[in-house]
Amino acid sequence: MSERKHITLVELQTALKRKLEEAVPLPFWVTAEVSELNVNSSGHCYLELVEKGGGKLPKARVAAVVWRSTWGALRPYFASATGSELGAGMSILVRATVSYHELYGLSLVISDIDPTYTLGDMERQRQQTVQRLQDEGVFDMNREVGLPDVMQRVAVVSSPNAAGYQDFMNELAASSYRFETELFEAVMQGAGAEDSLIAALERIAARAEEFDVTVIVRGGGSQSDLAAFDSYRLASHVAQFPLSVATGIGHDKDQSVADLVARISFKTPTAVATWLVAGLAEFEALLDDFQEDVTHDAIAILDEQRARVRGCAMALAQVTGGFARTIEVRLERLAGDLRRRQDALLFARRTRLDALSATLRERVAGYLSRAGARLELAAAATRNRTPDAILSLGFAIVRRGGVAVTDAATLSSGDRLDVTFAVGRATAEVKNIEEHGK
Repeated sequence: MSERKHITLVELQTALKRKLEEAVPLPFWVTAEVSELNVNSSGHCYLELVEKGGGKLPKARVAAVVWRSTWGALRPYFASATGSELGAGMSILVRATVSYHELYGLSLVISDIDPTYTLGDMERQRQQTVQRLQDEGVFDMNREVGLPDVMQRVAVVSSPNAAGYQDFMNELAASSYRFETELFEAVMQGAGAEDSLIAALERIAARAEEFDVTVIVRGGGSQSDLAAFDSYRLASHVAQFPLSVATGIGHDKDQSVADLVARISFKTPTAVATWLVAGLAEFEALLDDFQEDVTHDAIAILDEQRARVRGCAMALAQVTGGFARTIEVRLERLAGDLRRRQDALLFARRTRLDALSATLRERVAGYLSRAGARLELAAAATRNRTPDAILSLGFAIVRRGGVAVTDAATLSSGDRLDVTFAVGRATAEVKNIEEHGK
């Protein structure tokens, strides 16, 4: 059998590399989404680029690399232009050369990046989110939620370690008003920020009657750090939240979608706290004005009523002068009659009490005599029932082992018994036992 013609794997890979380099010798611009990004210890940036289709699986995927010498310039350039670090989930436009390696296969070597494409994609997604909320009729819902006159019970969504949260709390503490705040902890940036923020809002909504307002605060950050606040799910929750929402997310430039749908938004957490303090100061001023109006009206009413009382008093004095004299004469006559009737009544009562006192003494003496006789009879009956009196009638106490015997059935032949008489004691031995009735 003749030997088949063949080539080695290296020869095949080399041929493929040569053909590929001949087919696409020049760099070209490619649009893709960053699926993964890692910078190794040598400073080279390795990426996985994908193009997504309608389903969950990507339509295309390729590895890419930005060598250290290029990455050192591209990274700050992209961050400065977009306000965000290059990361997973971003759509990018890159200038790349096709590379094929015998061990690592096909990849793209990136030499340049266009940040305006990424900015345009981010803005496009942001505008799509705003349009979707408007189409669903929820974009303005939170702005239609009324603000209470006094906002002292504050639900705070933030990270406890965030500088923005500390600034917010310090500003409230420095004011002359008392606020009741409760922190609903959430992750404020990164992959888990969206779900964490929504979970915090849902916990507040379950206790909405306990709060006057909800605030979302965090310090400044890059646009990618704040990407969660442009998400549709979070913005939809904020827009439809049952309490008024105030945001202080630390944007230096444009507002996030969460800012746009919130009841009111501020650039910094400190500004949110200042707004809350100003609200209480305004309400306090309103109370002062109201107090002044009430005081003025009360003084006017009192003056009017005081004049009316003085007039009534003069008229009353004239009317009651003669009537008072008539009543005084009648009272003197009634007082004389009352003294005479009182003396007669006291005499009659005293006589009756004397008679009752004599009767009571006689009845008490008779009762005590009868009770004494009954006590003598009871004492005599008690004396006749003492152990000594019963023994003197011829009875005896029989004990076995120091215990009184009351039933012959409990004895056995040969038991020794102690017998106590009215006078003296004796020892006996059981010879015969007869039960009662036999």
